[in-house]
Amino acid sequence: MNLHEYQAKELLKKNGAAIQEGYVAETTEEALDAAKKLKELYNSDWVVVKSQIHAGGRGKGKIQGTEQNGVALAKNHDKVKEIATNILGGILVTKQTGPAGRMVRKILVAQDVYYPGEVEPKEFYFSILLDRGTGKNVFIYSTEGGMDIEEVAEHTPEKVHKEWVDPKVGLQDFQCRKIAFNLGLSGNAFKEMTKFVKAVYSTYISTDASMVEINPCLKTSDNRIIAVDGKISIDDNALYRHKDLEALNDKFEQDPTELEAVEAELNYVKLDGNVGCMVNGAGLAMATMDIIKLSGGDPANFLDVGGTANAERVEKAFRIILKDENVKAILVNIFGGIVRCDRVAQGIVDAYKSIGNIPVPIIVRLQGTNAEEGKRIIDESGLKVRGAIQLKEAADEVKKALS
Repeated sequence: MNLHEYQAKELLKKNGAAIQEGYVAETTEEALDAAKKLKELYNSDWVVVKSQIHAGGRGKGKIQGTEQNGVALAKNHDKVKEIATNILGGILVTKQTGPAGRMVRKILVAQDVYYPGEVEPKEFYFSILLDRGTGKNVFIYSTEGGMDIEEVAEHTPEKVHKEWVDPKVGLQDFQCRKIAFNLGLSGNAFKEMTKFVKAVYSTYISTDASMVEINPCLKTSDNRIIAVDGKISIDDNALYRHKDLEALNDKFEQDPTELEAVEAELNYVKLDGNVGCMVNGAGLAMATMDIIKLSGGDPANFLDVGGTANAERVEKAFRIILKDENVKAILVNIFGGIVRCDRVAQGIVDAYKSIGNIPVPIIVRLQGTNAEEGKRIIDESGLKVRGAIQLKEAADEVKKALS
């Protein structure tokens, strides 16, 4: 589950990190009120108006049909009104959203932290996630933060540092100092960074996050270390322990089809291919996607119906797959272990009849308990459904359907 910037920064603040303060607004009037509050706190008219969507590159992105960026500096309240009016309700297109873009329903009106002072402000990149290869958490950080971090990683990888943390031992003080040293910090900024690193790690652990990213992490002109942006992804499997975090989920930011699948308790991930697949079991799903590729097709989705492949569940799965206009065929691959293949086959037939005319060919491969009976039910159904028992048979049928 992904969080918005303002939500991520609040969690960082809760765990002791300094952040760029701001207020969330859903209307232009709320944005103006936020700007007034910030002026009272920081004695400055300058604020930053930031689109809140689950995608990066907002600063370079444009509101569809305009020249308005997704993140913009406003030097007075009239400019706040103009920018908020342009952004709210608009479609923000960035590299990560693709050409379709995302509608902006909320903005963050935040303090301007690039104020003049003793030294020039400096941006860093900062993130932490699990390194599955080592079984340890890893900090990834760089002296070159900001919107071009991908180019830094590609062209000057020596500027990207890593620090692994053994979860059994936890983050050590010497590691915090090492990170601050590698970022070229000294004096108060050095001390601030060691505290910041601890706060980021605390946020990561306490929320069961799969990733925490701060880009940019800013050394201000008065040598403070603050999070100017924040992205946090929470491990979905841990949400039962964090009902408060689960309540932060913004359903508008989810793919509508994936959201429908979640509500139907189906494990579904949309892909870019032309063959829909429905299976029972994640491992079988991976094998099924492989066989689709070997047959000359591309999987259009990952969909695991689990151990209960009854008619109602199968019908919901079919309807979700068919929402994808790119799907040219559907491969159903069910292993009858706990569930009997004949019951699954009857569920498929009942679901097909309930939906009505399905415009793409369906290949059903049943293997396991009562597989022969299941194939007979499919073959005698009179429906446009092709049965198979062996995986190669199913692959051949997929190839025929696409030809």
